Amino acid sequence: MLAQPVFLWLTGGVVTLLAGFTLLGMALERRAISSSARESVGNLNARVRAWWWMVALFVSAVVLGRIVTVVLFAIISFMALREFMTLTPMRPGDHRALFLAFFVVVPLQYWLIGIDWYGLFAVLIPVYVFLIMPAIAVLAGDTRDFLARSAKVQWGLWLTVYALSNAPALLMLKDIPDYHLPSAMLLLYLMIVVQMSDVFQYVCGKMFGRTKLAPSVSPSKTVEGLLGGGLVAVGIGAALHVMTPFSPLQAAGMSLLIVIAGFFGGLVLSAIKRDLGVKDWGSVIEGHGGVLDRMDSVCFAAPLFFHMTRYWFTS
Repeated sequence: MLAQPVFLWLTGGVVTLLAGFTLLGMALERRAISSSARESVGNLNARVRAWWWMVALFVSAVVLGRIVTVVLFAIISFMALREFMTLTPMRPGDHRALFLAFFVVVPLQYWLIGIDWYGLFAVLIPVYVFLIMPAIAVLAGDTRDFLARSAKVQWGLWLTVYALSNAPALLMLKDIPDYHLPSAMLLLYLMIVVQMSDVFQYVCGKMFGRTKLAPSVSPSKTVEGLLGGGLVAVGIGAALHVMTPFSPLQAAGMSLLIVIAGFFGGLVLSAIKRDLGVKDWGSVIEGHGGVLDRMDSVCFAAPLFFHMTRYWFTS
């Protein structure tokens, strides 16, 4: 079903863009003289390499079907949750709650997507799990930093499992009037806009960035980078309206929402890393940190995109 012109055109376009960035990075790497220039080019190349892997994974999952896509995101959530909990200090009293989080909540959340149970999917973590987790932890009798520890577990679950699961939840949107493409195209649309926003914000920031946006949180983020990269990503999102149920104007609005949410996702996660005194969440992705370093924008953008699409465009 996915072997149709729109999907092939889309995949070819993304591969062409990434290939262009790869060639640009190679050319800049040869011309870089100063250490700061080499560092900037190396960072760009690391981002592009990471997105080569991410695009390959997501396209393969979509081609192989719904179950593979859901399982892929479940694995990503598991790894991201592990990175988060590894870097946020816990105590023995949290072990039961953490066991429940990893081996019950993660598979259950994604199983609900697999069987299209939206009602429980939407409230499982923010209602039931958020009540059960501290109740289980308190039975251990460890009250030291109990509020902070409980908040860390709940925030980690919300970010890496609940928020991130809203991306594959797009596969549940099957009753969109006059939309005849697979709902997996919406997932690819989200990932493409997030990817383009991330890469172009970095490129525009390095080329034109003068005004630091939040220097104490992320010195590399600039107003010019956000505006320039964001506009390019919105333009790409509007041009890709053919793979969505949106009009060009609606696609631009949705892309703007993704860009803004994704930007703040990266900024918030940078603030947490600053607070923890670390540079990256992990080292799974060669040259560019952990899973959460690459999915921070998706974590913030996916819930908004999913619920806006479901509310406004499904019957």
